Order: sequence, then C-alpha cells, then structure tokens
Amino acid sequence: VYKRQYQRRVHGVFLRATKPSTYFKRFQVKYRRRREGKTDYKARRVLVQQDKNKFNTPKYRLVVRITNKDVICQVVYAKIVGDIVICAAYAHELKEKYGVPVGLTNYAACYATGLLVARRLLHKLGLADKYEGVAQPDGAEYHVEPSGTRRPFKAVLDTGLARTTTGARPFGCLKGAVDGGLNIPHAPKRFPGFKNGELKTEEHRKRIMGLHVAAYQKILKEEDEDRYQSLFSKYIAAGINPADIEAMWQKCHAAIRKDPTHKTKKKAAKTDAKPKSYKIPPIPTKVRLHIRRQRKEAFKRKAEEADEQTTGFTH
Repeated sequence: VYKRQYQRRVHGVFLRATKPSTYFKRFQVKYRRRREGKTDYKARRVLVQQDKNKFNTPKYRLVVRITNKDVICQVVYAKIVGDIVICAAYAHELKEKYGVPVGLTNYAACYATGLLVARRLLHKLGLADKYEGVAQPDGAEYHVEPSGTRRPFKAVLDTGLARTTTGARPFGCLKGAVDGGLNIPHAPKRFPGFKNGELKTEEHRKRIMGLHVAAYQKILKEEDEDRYQSLFSKYIAAGINPADIEAMWQKCHAAIRKDPTHKTKKKAAKTDAKPKSYKIPPIPTKVRLHIRRQRKEAFKRKAEEADEQTTGFTH
C-alpha cells in the first residue's frame, strides 16, 4: 500500500508519521470560491438560510463591496442557480449624475451610494413616497417604522470578507440605506463616533458630510504644501475647497432623492452599417489550377538550387 511520509516534531525529537492512501482518496476539495479566498461560506450560510415556515420567501441581503476605485451596493437574494440582484448602485454614478467628481471611496461616498440603492429600490417597488427615511442626515440612530398595510423592505447587511471594525466604511453604506428607507436590523455600536456605550451624532454627521476630509485638507494645506498638492490633486483640479465639501454632498443627497433611477445610455444606430460576412468565397477553377502550377514551379526551382549548391551540377 502506497503511503506518504512526512516528519513531525514532538518534544524536540523528529518522528516519522505515515498516512495511508485511503486518507488521500477521501480528501474532499473545498469550494472554488473558498480556495480563491473570496467567500466565507460559514457566514454566507447564516445570511442565506431562510426559516422553513416562510417557505419560498426570498431572504434579501444588502451586499456591500469596496474596491480601490469604487463602492458597490447591491440588494440580492439567493437561489439554487446563484444570487439574483434586484437593484444595484455604484459610487461612480455619483460622478456621472449627482455632481461628485472626487472622493468616491470615502465614508461620505459610501453613505451616498447606500442612499442611492435604497431610494432606487423603493422607487422600483412603489414605496418611495411611503418610506422616505431621513431627509437631512444628522448621524443619529434611525430605524424605519411600519406604516399601513405594506411593511418596509427588509434586508440584512452582507460585508463579505471586510473587517467590521468601528467606523469601517461598509457601515456608511448601511447608514445610507437605512436613512433611505430600508429596514436593516443593526445597532449603532460600529458607527464612527460610538464610544463608551454612546453614539456621538455630531462626529458621525461629520463623516457623512465629508467634513473629516475637509479638516485633513485644511491641516495638510497649512503644514505641508507639497503633500497637499500630491494627495488632493484631483480636488484642486476640480476646484473643490474644504469649504465646498459639505455643500457638495448636500446637493448630492438632494439630487439622489429627486431622481434615483438608472437610465441606460442608448447607442446611436448605424444607418449605413453592413452585416459582417464570415463566409469564404470559393476560388474559381482556373485560378486554383494557376496557383497549383505556380507552387509546382517554385518547388522545382528550389530543388534545382539545392542541387547546385551541393553538387555544382545543373540538370
């Protein structure tokens, strides 16, 4: 029986242990996304599993992912074939439509992206007027209350593999979605400004309105001009001063509430466009015979040249 051998150190002494071939035959490969380090299946199982007495009712998740250049918020539910996205919003939309050219990955951008996905989803479901959320963000704790026959849309937060530390940016998306009118169960202990069992709303509001960026911008401008020019080059190019940041985000929130819908860009149809043809046209018989004759003659010439070089004799 084939056995794989390795060494193990016990109390300073190397011992040789063996594993039989049956061990390796019964080895079960982990899921692909676990091998790639993309999915925590233990956490996903808790987020996806629905109570049996709710039958086939979808369990919705607010999926938040933050990349180097973008913030992604999606409302998703799981099926056997895979996850189904019913609504999505991205931070780059703030630049294209809502007047925010810079700072698309900070806490304020996360809040605005969460607000956008919430308003967009409620507008799609016809609940936008019924559950308006918090029009003027103040950083305080807020939970949506049911009103009438249609209850608020409920989802749970899915942060993936991101570290859920106090003040982390995914909680900015959570706060934006809650202020936008979604019912997401949460506690305020992970929001910025939570200390000693109490949430300091003013400090949280500063993060929502981007005032922490403005404060750092002022300090850097006074202390190190070169570093300020390097770090805030896009702010300078866009003409955004520290005093303009709060007003910029206020206008962004108002624009999101006014029109959260996503409009696809229609490409102009080409009138004189001809369909591509991948069919190879047939070669006429005369041309084909001519090509064959040329190939034979070329082959003969090469053979004669080779004979001349080797023997110096010409046929």
